[in-house]
Amino acid sequence: MSNQTAFLLKVLILSGGLSLLIKYGGPYLSIPSTAINALITVLMPPIVVGILLWWRLLQQVENVD
Repeated sequence: MSNQTAFLLKVLILSGGLSLLIKYGGPYLSIPSTAINALITVLMPPIVVGILLWWRLLQQVENVD
């Protein structure tokens, strides 16, 4: 149980830190609000997760052989 609590606490702290970084550091970034930038922002996380999961699948298939 302690292991799950520690994990949740880490996720909470990282999430809060990221939230504060976006809230207070975001206005200092000079990123123009264009449709391309919006698409990149929305589509990048699922693409990265998909690539990581595909890579992990390839590693598991290699370990089975």
